[in-house]
Amino acid sequence: MKILLAEDDLRLGRAVRRVFEEEGYETIVVSDGAQALNIATGAEFDVMVLDIMLPELDGFELCRRLRLDGVQTPVLMMTARVEVEDRVKGLDAGADDYMLKPFAVAELLARVRALTRRSSKVNGAASGQQLRAADLVLDVTRHSARRGGHDIELTVKEFQLLELLLRHQGEVLTRSQILDQVWQYDRDFASNVVDIYIHYLRNKIDKGFDKSLIHTVRGIGYSLRA
Repeated sequence: MKILLAEDDLRLGRAVRRVFEEEGYETIVVSDGAQALNIATGAEFDVMVLDIMLPELDGFELCRRLRLDGVQTPVLMMTARVEVEDRVKGLDAGADDYMLKPFAVAELLARVRALTRRSSKVNGAASGQQLRAADLVLDVTRHSARRGGHDIELTVKEFQLLELLLRHQGEVLTRSQILDQVWQYDRDFASNVVDIYIHYLRNKIDKGFDKSLIHTVRGIGYSLRA
């Protein structure tokens, strides 16, 4: 596994790199956002851990540009800023997870493992596996989505959420079930993260089409029905 760590606190960066390397992760550390963007677009990583308060290019803008460039590597953002608005802003920029400083090493490693595990499941899926609902096609192997013949760009978490809904097509999934399956732990900092990502998906796969596939079941959760 290969990790890109963008952290301008050199002492913290060295400490986190040591933790990752002791777990067997190859780790590249950079101290500013511009350098991180250059490296991330020219090499493949399994996970990127980005501090928000980076010089040259902050973590929000860095993540946004990476997603615009088509980089779908899972992103874990780290910051000492506790405001919910900042956390939601990170998710809006395309981050897959968010962690507050100071943090416990065990939790950091658990979150990185969760991101790499989810990424590996997508990349290692059985050849040719496709999930369908009406004119929506999700190719698990190629990590691609199409509806009505049009390609749909999805982030890692959007892809995982859509895959979960398709695998349980016709069923009603609660928010807790979705959190457990897609994020694998509680998200106290943003209890509405499921609603946020459902909104993202609707804009990408339902907007502009006569028939909506994602449905809200009031007081319970969500269901995908053709």
